[in-house]
Amino acid sequence: MVKHIILWTLNPELSDAEKSEVKKGIKEGLEGLAGVVPGLVDVKVNIDGRLASSNCDVMLDSTLESEAALKAYAVHPAHVAVADSKVRPYTVQRTCLDYEV
Repeated sequence: MVKHIILWTLNPELSDAEKSEVKKGIKEGLEGLAGVVPGLVDVKVNIDGRLASSNCDVMLDSTLESEAALKAYAVHPAHVAVADSKVRPYTVQRTCLDYEV
């Protein structure tokens, strides 16, 4: 099994209302990939409960069957569509940690 953790910082030019809508869209889009992308075992997007000490806005916590499944997930059309429409246009920084469990 492989954990795939992503942290994003949203564009600071977005209003609080826009950030809220963007976060909801990211959550719905990525969590909607469950059962669609082969090898994606679990996917959760954290958009709530952020403390003032945080320096990012959104967290993806996902589990995939293997490193090969992670590589396939990265280029899967459904994932790319979500990334291109719901994530990339609104984020300014991305941090990734992938590891075996």
